[in-house]
Amino acid sequence: METLRTTLLIGTTKGVFLASGGESRSGWQISGPSCDGWPINHVIGDPSTGTLWAGGGGDFFGAGVWRSDDLGETWGLTRLSRGSMDDWAANDPDFAAMIGWSDAPLPFGNDFTQVWSLALAGDRLYAGTKPANLLQSADRGDSWTRVESLTDHPSAADWNPGAAGLTLHTILSDPANPQKLWVGISAAGVFASEDGGKSWERRNRMSNAQACPQHDHPAAPRDGETGHCVHNIMRASGDADLLYQQNHHGVWRSADGGRSWDDITTGLPSTFGFPVRVHPRDGQTLWTIPLNGDSAGRYPPDAAAAVWRSRNGGESWQALRNGLPQEGCFFTVLRQAMGGDRNDTAGLYFGTNSGSVFASLDEGESWHEIVRHLPTILAVEVLEHR
Repeated sequence: METLRTTLLIGTTKGVFLASGGESRSGWQISGPSCDGWPINHVIGDPSTGTLWAGGGGDFFGAGVWRSDDLGETWGLTRLSRGSMDDWAANDPDFAAMIGWSDAPLPFGNDFTQVWSLALAGDRLYAGTKPANLLQSADRGDSWTRVESLTDHPSAADWNPGAAGLTLHTILSDPANPQKLWVGISAAGVFASEDGGKSWERRNRMSNAQACPQHDHPAAPRDGETGHCVHNIMRASGDADLLYQQNHHGVWRSADGGRSWDDITTGLPSTFGFPVRVHPRDGQTLWTIPLNGDSAGRYPPDAAAAVWRSRNGGESWQALRNGLPQEGCFFTVLRQAMGGDRNDTAGLYFGTNSGSVFASLDEGESWHEIVRHLPTILAVEVLEHR
């Protein structure tokens, strides 16, 4: 079996950083920042070609997708929407010349300000934005079109923004059938398509509404549906369409592609958190990082960090603390800031808003800080490549 190199793709508030662990997942070497200091919400890679994509932006830059065809050595930008820098440059020729600004129209005008998520599905590249749009590209990111069937969904008028705005932050597909897609929108919930995005079904129904206790929290489940402020979703490997989500209020499992959801929060110290991660081969093993609450600081309970693991699909949970700070720990791990590799003993990696990356090469049993002092980390993905 070929041994592959492991590279972490790290999106931060000040660009992209890469952490290379070679074939042994050790001696991590950091490069960056790339992408001209843009805030980067998500970075993904194609292991077959070494192509990387980074999505981000903001009010100043507007939204865009960066691409590197040489594993991060050089990058090019496809701008998608305007930012305040365009207004500044239009009225200041010296500034325009300094940044090489052009007044050429951008494809989406002022429709959105950031790219929040990226995904490859078959021969399509997808991007999710803030406010929530789904874009697709058939030419590896050179040009983009809007998936109007989602934008025009009958429920769209009722979508409400979460604390970070109305964001389309998660895009999943079935590797064996890229026509099957799922997206997560905060705070509108989970949507699924069986026909490559031609039509969409909203999938937030609880499997047993009567078994769910009443909650006062505005993001809690009600009216027979999970809370709509989904934070992150992952699909387990295999053909069963087993999904997990970390919601603003609880962790949930669906054995039927999101058509119904079971609450699996019992045993965790909090209903609140951001990322969820599933084992690359065992769909019953998953990890999450609970935080103390949305209005209580959003840091680990008791200021003691732990990754919580279930080996039985969320029926029970175990706190994994070895190597993680157990006193005075006030970091946050954001929704896309936990990645994993596919080694025989699966590796896990998470980044913090305090600029550290922690790694476990034994499925969470022990942890080591492998990167520190980066800007706020928004995303961590893993590229295993030649």
